[in-house]
Amino acid sequence: MNYLRAGWIILIVIGISACGRRKGQPRQQEIVRDPRQLNEVVAAQVAERLEYVGGNEGLMEDSVPAFRLSALQHAYRQHQGAAFWSDNGRTHKAVYSLMDWIANADNYGLPPARYHLAALQGARGQLEHSRKDAALWAKMDVLLTDAFMKMASDLHFGIAPKDSITLRKDSLFSDTVLTAFLQQALQAGDVGALLQQQEPVHDGYMALKEGIRLYRDQYGGKQWDTLPQMYADTPQFRRQLAIRLMAGGHYDTTGIPETDTMPLKNAVKAFQREFNIYPDGIAGKRTIQTLNKQPGDWLLQAAVNLDRWRKFPDSLPDRYLLVNIPAFRMNVMENDTMMLESRVIVGAPRTRTPVLNSVMTNFVLYPYWRVPYSIVFKEMLPQIKKNVYYLAEKNLEVVDHKGNVVNPDTIQWERLSKKYFPYVLRQMDGLDNSLGVMKFNFMNKYSVYLHDTNNRSLFSNSNRALSHGCVRVQQWDSLAMYMVRNDPRPGIRDSVRTWLYTEQQKQYTMHKRLPIYIRYFTAELRNGKMQFYEDVYGEDQVMMRYFR
Repeated sequence: MNYLRAGWIILIVIGISACGRRKGQPRQQEIVRDPRQLNEVVAAQVAERLEYVGGNEGLMEDSVPAFRLSALQHAYRQHQGAAFWSDNGRTHKAVYSLMDWIANADNYGLPPARYHLAALQGARGQLEHSRKDAALWAKMDVLLTDAFMKMASDLHFGIAPKDSITLRKDSLFSDTVLTAFLQQALQAGDVGALLQQQEPVHDGYMALKEGIRLYRDQYGGKQWDTLPQMYADTPQFRRQLAIRLMAGGHYDTTGIPETDTMPLKNAVKAFQREFNIYPDGIAGKRTIQTLNKQPGDWLLQAAVNLDRWRKFPDSLPDRYLLVNIPAFRMNVMENDTMMLESRVIVGAPRTRTPVLNSVMTNFVLYPYWRVPYSIVFKEMLPQIKKNVYYLAEKNLEVVDHKGNVVNPDTIQWERLSKKYFPYVLRQMDGLDNSLGVMKFNFMNKYSVYLHDTNNRSLFSNSNRALSHGCVRVQQWDSLAMYMVRNDPRPGIRDSVRTWLYTEQQKQYTMHKRLPIYIRYFTAELRNGKMQFYEDVYGEDQVMMRYFR
């Protein structure tokens, strides 16, 4: 009866806490004489702590924000206000499982401090010497409950907020679902199985998680001195550079004369290749910046990318095309098998390629290029006003609002501006067209598409953030052949090849549309090794604030 009476008292206190009354820190100690009294007193202490969270702007005793106060209140209300993780001074066996997950949260790209690691370790240490302290049991209970709910949600949805391209229909677990998870985990006595069930099952996610483990095994305990920001070909700088490369396992000086600089240059090239920098063997500005990043910086970058995978739905289509902007790469996947891979050129930082979801519907051979007005006003109109023959040099024609081609010599160009421009500039088809031979269309609000290019030498660049926003595809012909391969019409592949050979302007509408995802992943496991890509748009820096 005392237990039930205490439960009703706690329900009342929980209701009060919802009003958000601010109060001082909860009691840090309350010793009971008889351990059999612990459950009742711990329950009262739990209610006091929930009241504190409600009146402290959602911050818990360790100043770490609670996941969601309403979820905590709902869980304890369903449990009649009683503690979840202990029973009259006896620790529930699931505590050890959850503490292990928290201590190793960084293996999943999650920061352990987010789950009250320091406060929980401190409370457990104190309980070894003060097992009759109801305040300590209550503190640990609320922290564990919050940590469990937070981790279950973070593993499934990620830490960063839902963005404009997140494909999940759901964006959070309800209070009821989280409470059910907690009850299920405690009944099993092991939180691990339930937490693992919340993780994505995508190959890219699983591979990246394995890559984090491998990287931590290789570099986790290492730390190195930073190099001067300016490259200087001096004996002192070369010694510093050699020490840094040895620390990372890229350079071995065994048997190498100090006067022989070629092995050091080769070590720099090896490092540059690993981090997708042009391998010239010179420790320039970007190479030095990359060398100066500590293992923890790279692991944080990988963690951010695990979070991006958590924004995907639970399953992907059987066939899809994925463009990874920082990797400058396109992949076509079918039934978890890579059918096609190609280098791509993406938007420059000032004219970014947008992240998006869409469906590819058709491709056009020998397309016209309608020049976006942003390019017309920023780049072309000033040149045309200087010399109208600029249009002929760029293979451009002028089209009025009725679709008629206009003689540029009849236009008073000096009177035109961003405020008044009743024309469209169109680049004519052919090998000189900026779109190249083929354009792949998919619906999107940004007017971007995939296409060939008339400047194919740029595909050899290591940094290929060069376009106005569209994605230029090196293997455009292989992509076209993939798109027509399942067409039921006989001879369609031969027809496409004929159109290409005879330079006919044709449109092919796909028999089966191809989902397309343009994404921003700066880390992945590739060929058994971690690969990191330059944060070309600065998106990692935006994401990292949620992990600190």
